[in-house]
Order: sequence, then C-alpha cells, then structure tokens
Amino acid sequence: QASEQQSGLITLQSKHSLSETIERLESALEKADIAVFSKIDHAKGAKSVDLDLNPTTLVIFGTPKIGTPLMQSNPTIGIDLPLKALIWETSDKQVYLTYTDPMWLAKRHNIKDKDAVFEKIDAALHKFATFATQK
Repeated sequence: QASEQQSGLITLQSKHSLSETIERLESALEKADIAVFSKIDHAKGAKSVDLDLNPTTLVIFGTPKIGTPLMQSNPTIGIDLPLKALIWETSDKQVYLTYTDPMWLAKRHNIKDKDAVFEKIDAALHKFATFATQK
C-alpha cells in the first residue's frame, strides 16, 4: 500500500528482496523505453568510509521526451529530474521503494500548464513501483 506524506514521497513495501526489487524496477523501466542513467549504492559508499548502512540503492531514470517539456515550463524542475527511486532495507529485512510524488513536483515548481504530463508520469510511476514491489 502506498503512503503519501507532506514531504511529497510515496513509499511501497516490497514483497521481494532489495536486489530483486531493483531488477524488477529496471525491467519495467526498460520495457517502457525509459533509460536508467545511474544506480548509487549508498551502503557501498558508507562502507568505503568504514560506516554501516542498511542496503540502500538510488535508481536514477528518465526520458528527455517527458522531462524537457516540464523544464520548458519551469527550468527549476531540473533539480528534481531525472526522476529517482530509492530502494532500501530495514534492519529486520523489510524492503521499501520510495519515489517523489509527481503531483507534488508540479506544485513545488508551480507548473500549471502540464497537468496531463504529470498525470501520465504519476500513473507510470505507480505502475513501475507496483510491478517492482508487488507482483
């Protein structure tokens, strides 16, 4: 079940391991012709400075076809693009996927002329996140 907070984040609990959740997300993005630009393993970074962090990976993805029109409306949305999903694990091995609510981004950047684009992004992200965490 998704939870939305005032922070603009949506979090879904995964029925899969961290690595499988990431793989499923990447597969869903690839099928939709959305590029995965980068993955950042925060736990690996923590380990490199002798600190412990539960498995936590940031997946950065997007497509200029969708992002560019948003930046044409307001360039500041570029601070939040490309989109990201954080897949993280708790100490009791529960895995979650968190992403930014696109409707929150529309408000944050005061973009009022692209409602249909944000609705399309919202539906797509929900579909990708659900596929990654639930099926």
